[in-house]
Amino acid sequence: MSTTAVKSPTTPKMVLRPAAKRGHADHGWLKSAHSFSFASYYDPQHTHFEALRVINDDFVAAGGGFPPHPHQDFEIFSYVLEGQIEHKDSLGNGSVVGAGGIQFMTTGSGVRHSEYNPSQTDDLRFLQIWLMPATRGARPRYEVKQLSPEEKAGKLALFIAEDGRDGAIRTLAPADVYAGTFDGEQATSFDIRRGRKAWLQMARGSASVNGQKLGRGDGLAIVEPGTVTISEGQDAEILLFDLQTIS
Repeated sequence: MSTTAVKSPTTPKMVLRPAAKRGHADHGWLKSAHSFSFASYYDPQHTHFEALRVINDDFVAAGGGFPPHPHQDFEIFSYVLEGQIEHKDSLGNGSVVGAGGIQFMTTGSGVRHSEYNPSQTDDLRFLQIWLMPATRGARPRYEVKQLSPEEKAGKLALFIAEDGRDGAIRTLAPADVYAGTFDGEQATSFDIRRGRKAWLQMARGSASVNGQKLGRGDGLAIVEPGTVTISEGQDAEILLFDLQTIS
C-alpha cells in the first residue's frame, strides 16, 4: 500500500514595520502617522512596497479637513474606522461615509478633491491609502463601497480588486485589498501566490500573524509565497494587500 505525503503549508518570510517607527505629523486639526515616506517625512528604507505607496493613519478633529487639492496618476482610497468623512471633487461627486465605508478614486489624468470631518463634535479616524496604477493618464472616476460588520467578521473580505471580481471596486493598480475583523477564537488563513507579495496593516486592536504579535499601527511585509494565518485577535481590524511583485 502506497501513501502520498501531504505537504505542510510554507511559512513565508515576514518583516515587521513597527507602529512606533512610522513618521509623524501634527497640524493640530490633523494628526497623522506615515508607514511610508510622505510630505516632509522621508525614509529611504520605506518609500513604498510594490504598488503600495502611502498608508497614512489620520486623525481629523471635529470640523477639520483637507481643502481642495489636486491628485494625478494614483489610485487613492479612504478606509473609515471612526466618525465620518465627507468627499467632494471636481468631477461633481460628493458623499459622506462612516465606519466601514470606503471612498475610492482613480485620479488618472487629474482631479481635485476635498475631504472633511462633517461633525462638529466627533473626531474622524481613517486610513488613507495610495496605490500606484499600471496605467497612467486614465479617465478619473469615483466610487463608494460599504462593508458591513458581518462581511468582515473572522474572515478577509475583498473590497478592491484589479479585475473587479465579486463586487469589489476595480483598480488600475496590480493589487487586491481585503479587510477583516478578528476577536477571540476567530481565525483565517491566506495564501500568498508565486509572483506576489503582501502587506498586512493592523488598523486597530491586536492579533497574531503566523505567531508574530501585531498591535495597532504595525505593518507586516510578507516578501515571499506561503500561507499566513491570522488568529488570537483582540478587537482587531486588519487590511491585507495582495500585491503583484513589480520590483
